[in-house]
Amino acid sequence: MAAPAIDVRNRRASFEYHLLDSFTCGMVLMGSEIKSIRAGGASISEAFCTFIGPDLVVRNMQIAPYGTSVHYVHEPKRDRKLLLRASELGKLRRKVKDAGITIVPVRLFISEGGYAKLEIALAKGKKMHDKRESIKERDVRRDLDREG
Repeated sequence: MAAPAIDVRNRRASFEYHLLDSFTCGMVLMGSEIKSIRAGGASISEAFCTFIGPDLVVRNMQIAPYGTSVHYVHEPKRDRKLLLRASELGKLRRKVKDAGITIVPVRLFISEGGYAKLEIALAKGKKMHDKRESIKERDVRRDLDREG
């Protein structure tokens, strides 16, 4: 029997931001962190990405401690380094220097190779009237789905 597919999404990202460009990257994790992710103990709802020196890291990503072990327990909200090509890091660094552009995690999943991957996106914050438009579009779509 195959393990359940892990697909953790940041649903607020598309509501709060205009998503411009997306990238898929790996993460540097400890053994207990990948076990916890596979068990469904991860949340990216409050997470964001930032540059610390030359590295891109994800902050505030919650990965619950795995099991009841007292040895080698990871910190749930520690900074985790993201693995991208140098050209992609350069592009992200240039874009983030623009006013109002940030990097948000959109999706956390397990790849076919068994590795935890994070899909991140360049994003620009929405204004209040843009959020109202998103709510209207969602309500219209919901009403059409009910009728059809």
